[in-house]
Amino acid sequence: MPGERGRRLAERFEEHRGQLHAVAYRMLGSAAEAEDAVQEAWLRLDRAGPDGIENLGAWLTTVTGRICLDLLRSRTARREEPMTEGFDAFVPDPVVRALPQADPEQEALRADSVGIALLVVLETLGPAERLAFVLHDMFAVPFDAIARIVERSPAATRQLAGRARRRVRDATPAADPDLGRQRRAVEAFLAASRAGDFEALVSVLHPDVVLRADAGALGRGPAASKVVSGARTVATGAFHFRHLAGAARLVLVNGSVGTVAVTEGRPRSVTYVTVADGLITGLYILSDPERLARLDLSGLAD
Repeated sequence: MPGERGRRLAERFEEHRGQLHAVAYRMLGSAAEAEDAVQEAWLRLDRAGPDGIENLGAWLTTVTGRICLDLLRSRTARREEPMTEGFDAFVPDPVVRALPQADPEQEALRADSVGIALLVVLETLGPAERLAFVLHDMFAVPFDAIARIVERSPAATRQLAGRARRRVRDATPAADPDLGRQRRAVEAFLAASRAGDFEALVSVLHPDVVLRADAGALGRGPAASKVVSGARTVATGAFHFRHLAGAARLVLVNGSVGTVAVTEGRPRSVTYVTVADGLITGLYILSDPERLARLDLSGLAD
C-alpha cells in the first residue's frame, strides 16, 4: 500500500505492536515465533487495508490469535511424530533484563509479567484451550470474538477457557513476588554451588523442588534435557555443574530474579527460578545453544 495512506497505516500498526507481541509470546512461548506472528499480522493488514475495520486493535488481536492458533496446531502435529524425546523438559524463550540497581518494584512492573513457570503450564494445553485462556483471561477479549477464531460456540469457548484456567491454577507453583527474597535465595544457591557445599545447596532447596533443563533437541550426555525433582537429586545435578556458577550473574528473567551464565563471550545458560517461603521451588534452565544465540542480551553489557 504505497504513499501517504500506507505510511499512516504502518504508524497505526506500530501503536499496537507491543500488545500484539505480548499476545503472541504468551501464545507461543517463543520470542522469535512471536515476532514472526506479529509480522504476518502486519502483512495481512497491509493486504486487506483499513477499510471496514472499525476497531483496529481488536482486528489485529484477532488476526494474531488466528496466526498463533495455526502455529500451535502445526507444532502439536509435529510433536505427535517420533522425534519428541526431551519435550517434557521444554523451557520457553526467556525475556532477560539487567537486574535493577534501584526501585526494583517499578522495574518488576515494567518487566514482562508472564513467568516461565506459567508458560510451561500453557504448553500442556491444547491449542484452542490456550488461545481461549490467553485471549480472555490475560487480554479480556470477549468470548464471542474468540469463538469465531476457534470455530466453536461462545458457550463452548467459555468451557475451553474454564478448563484451561483450572489446569493453570492447579499446575502453576506458588511463587514469592518479592524480588529481595528471590535474590537472597538465588544468591545463597550460587554461593553454595561456588563453594562446592552440597549440604548448603540442599538447605536452600524446597524438598519437592523441580529442575527442568532444556538443552535442545540434540542435547546428550550429562547436560541432556531432563526433568528431575527432590532437593538432594537437584542438588546433585547442580553440584556436577558448579563450574558454571562462577560464570553466573544475577538478572531478571521474565520479571523474576534468575541467572545467566556467560563464558568466552557466549551465553551458556539462562535460569528462571521460583521461590516460596525462602526456598527455591523450581529451576527452569535453558541451555540450548541455538536458542540462546537468538536471545537479546544486549541490555546486560557492563
